Amino acid sequence: MRELTQRALDTATQQGATYADVRVVRRAEESINVKSGRVEGVSIGENEGFGVRVLVDGAWGFASSSRLNGEEADRIAGHAVRIARASATALRHRVALDARPPAHGSYRTPVGEDAFAVPVEEKIGHLLEADAAMSRVPGIAVSEALYRAQRESKTFAATDGSETEQEITHVGAGLEVNAAQGDELQRRTYPDAGGGYQAAGYEYIRGLDLVGHGEELANECVALLSAPQCPSGRRTIVLAPSQLYLQIHESCGHPTELDRVFGTEASYAGTSFLTTDKLESGFQYGSELVNIVADATAEGGLGTFGWDDEGVAAQSVPLVQEGRFVGYLSSRETAPRIGRQSGGAMRADGWNRIPLIRMTNINLLPQQGMSLEEIIADTDDGLYLEQNRSWSIDDRRLNFQFATEVAYEIKGGKLGTLYKNPTYTGITYEFWRSCDAIGDERSYRMLGTPNCGKGEPGQVAHVGHAVSGARFRDVQVGVGKW
Repeated sequence: MRELTQRALDTATQQGATYADVRVVRRAEESINVKSGRVEGVSIGENEGFGVRVLVDGAWGFASSSRLNGEEADRIAGHAVRIARASATALRHRVALDARPPAHGSYRTPVGEDAFAVPVEEKIGHLLEADAAMSRVPGIAVSEALYRAQRESKTFAATDGSETEQEITHVGAGLEVNAAQGDELQRRTYPDAGGGYQAAGYEYIRGLDLVGHGEELANECVALLSAPQCPSGRRTIVLAPSQLYLQIHESCGHPTELDRVFGTEASYAGTSFLTTDKLESGFQYGSELVNIVADATAEGGLGTFGWDDEGVAAQSVPLVQEGRFVGYLSSRETAPRIGRQSGGAMRADGWNRIPLIRMTNINLLPQQGMSLEEIIADTDDGLYLEQNRSWSIDDRRLNFQFATEVAYEIKGGKLGTLYKNPTYTGITYEFWRSCDAIGDERSYRMLGTPNCGKGEPGQVAHVGHAVSGARFRDVQVGVGKW
């Protein structure tokens, strides 16, 4: 690839680019779906191509192609330059990039067992066996098991001399079971809604033990049909990692994306209440227990890499420290506007998309003292909520409502009655200020979101969240009914 990347960079420079970078990406993907005893679909595919990004007269230009040859490199680089030159005629702000050292080296996701080397027949067999364990339970209407894998090989080069190679592998699998009775429908998932995902090999899939969890999951789903409705009121809630990670994703990760703050994401999924004046004033985002980082070096995270798609090295960036808002997810272009350097959060969905600011691994750091089980034992009266069912949040990431699959009553430090259709609502900073307990390392888990959408044209990113469970006081619960 070195000959192709150098030719694209040379052409861009010759035609007037003051900066250029090129990414060559090859992506292999596998997916398998099993539903109620049948194989619903098997997809195995691969695509490759390259994208060239250039700066001309302070404006960006980008173009891409799936044809990997020298003549095409010239054509695409020239096209990107023409786009940038045209864009420069309508500039509001000239692009100024922060200084970073040239990126050099290679990175590969640590993998124990190559998922792409495991026979498809064996993977299907695992899913069918897990599906059978769920469907054997009386009252089950639909059972599903899924598997996903993606491997991306990326070459990056830039006119500042940067050259990197990366191979990033993500795998995931999960179960979903649905029970129905009259007009009542209930759902349970394992390990998380939509499956569990990590940067790993097939050893992660084996460790999930899908077969061993199928029957228990189905029994709880059926039990929800006759469970009482979750009561309404102001309550203490304890969120399991399987729910807390999505709370972090929606109300912590997205509002800290600096492009939202500057308004360039407004047309798709809103802006952010975390305006730059809040950074300057040390805005009280949460209680003093709340420490949140964007850590692209975290083991197993879907947002873990060697360098982002601008050649910025992976790093851990504080977002909230002891409850105070202290940082953003940023790029080489946006960071200088607040007097900082890029936090390495620029990633693109493949070779034919321009990089955007995306979450890496947005982690709520554990606190020493209590495990999640001990937090429950320390709670006299409250609710324990697991697994997300739905969510809604406004276009500034302030007002939210979440529904979970189950809630358990907490009485005298013990889990009791199972409730169905639990929901809770709040305002982001009020909710995080009410946090009075966070689990320690014993319940700290890395979870993943493989379908985070952003941008126009749309891009899907894989992002990670490490959490250990937490308790929140005086939260409005039971605000809706299915």
